Parts: sequence; C-alpha cells; structure tokens
Amino acid sequence: MKRFVAAVGGLVMLLTLSLVPVGPVEAAPPPDFDQAEFDRPLDIDNSYMPLEPGTTFIYEGKADGETFYETFVVTDETKTILGIKARVVRDTVWENGELVELTEDWFAQDDAGNVWYLGEFSTDYQNGKVVGHEGSWQAGVKGAEPGIVMLANPKVGDSYAQEVAPGVAEDKATVLKLNETLRVPHGRFTNVLVIKEFTPLEPGVVEHKYYAPGVGQIKTQMVKGGNEVSRLKDVKKEGKKED
Repeated sequence: MKRFVAAVGGLVMLLTLSLVPVGPVEAAPPPDFDQAEFDRPLDIDNSYMPLEPGTTFIYEGKADGETFYETFVVTDETKTILGIKARVVRDTVWENGELVELTEDWFAQDDAGNVWYLGEFSTDYQNGKVVGHEGSWQAGVKGAEPGIVMLANPKVGDSYAQEVAPGVAEDKATVLKLNETLRVPHGRFTNVLVIKEFTPLEPGVVEHKYYAPGVGQIKTQMVKGGNEVSRLKDVKKEGKKED
C-alpha cells in the first residue's frame, strides 16, 4: 500500500515519547496463510478496518508542504487470488488538484477476523501521464506472499508483516497502543489503535497510523524520514455522510 494502508492516508510526533517500546519490526516473520481459513463470505468487518462496499473514506493532508486529497473507495468488485476472493478497493491521490496516484488494493478477511493484504496495482501520474507502477505486487506472483494488514485482536507489542514481496513491498507493523484519544476533522475518537509501520526497503522512514473502532483509519503521520500527515475528513456511504 502506498498512502492509505501506507498513508493507505497519517500522527503527532510528540506522542512517540509516550508509546510503549517494542522489539524490532524487522524481525516479524511472514504470517502463515491457509486457504482453508477463508470459508466465510467476503465480508470485511474487522472493527479497526471495516470495508463495506459502497463506502468512501476521504482524507486531506500535507506532504513536504504540498496539499493532497485522497479517496479510498470500497467497491463491490472482487479479484480471485490464491484461490480466494479479495475485495477490490481503489485509492486515489491528488496533489494540489492534480492526479498523482491511483492504486487498486486487494483485501480479504479470514475466519478469525484478520484482514489480509493480497497485493496492489499502483499507477503513478505526472502531468496527467502514466509514469510507472512502482510498488505493485500480487501474492503468488514472483515470490510474493500474503501479508496481514490488520489483526483480529491486536495487542501491544504484536509485530507482523503486512507486505511480503521481496525487493518490492516489505511493509511491517508493530502495535503500540490501544487506548489513544484523537480528534480529526471527521470527529473525536477514543480507544484508538496506534500502529508503527516501516520497511527495510526504506530504513530511514517510520510512520504511525491510528485506527478508530467501527470506523477504520483516521490519521497517518510520518514521524521519521519526511514530513507527511493525513487526517480523515469524511466517510460516505452510497453518497450519504455517515453519522
């Protein structure tokens, strides 16, 4: 994922001083993937990452002084990967009103409630033209394996691999907090999950993501290696604002 479930959208740097220390994220092994654990219908209802078709998450943020706007649209489309159906989500990013990135992400939830990340196809734009597909990968292709993007029951200190595409996408995560309180344009939230993410492909970059129960990702902030922050502005379902 890039911005959303890597920006996938962003967190306040001062908070890092109070976060619980954990072991190195690099040590997180690839999760065990079993097709037999996907007997349930394709409903992604994990409390921290509910992906109901027809839902659009809208984010606003800044990256190195540039304003960006992002939509994360949960479609009713599916893609079969490694024998299971994955939900198709489209993540679109504009900077200063110009389209810069369009990504199709593929997610599925197992019987235990873990949300798996099965890959993405990302297209980068410059001046309205396609300039590349950096970071694209698919589980089962060229050695890539499924990763877990959200645990069913996260606990402080849990570490896991989100992307397992050697040399292409190797995001890893560690759970830092479960009880943060945070206000974003969409509202004030309590019992917020805080996750630290980084990758050995960019060892100088660290970001934190905040997830509100029943809503999903509400903020992302780069805390090392750059200056980027994104906050949830609105959530719409079938064209109507969520109460």
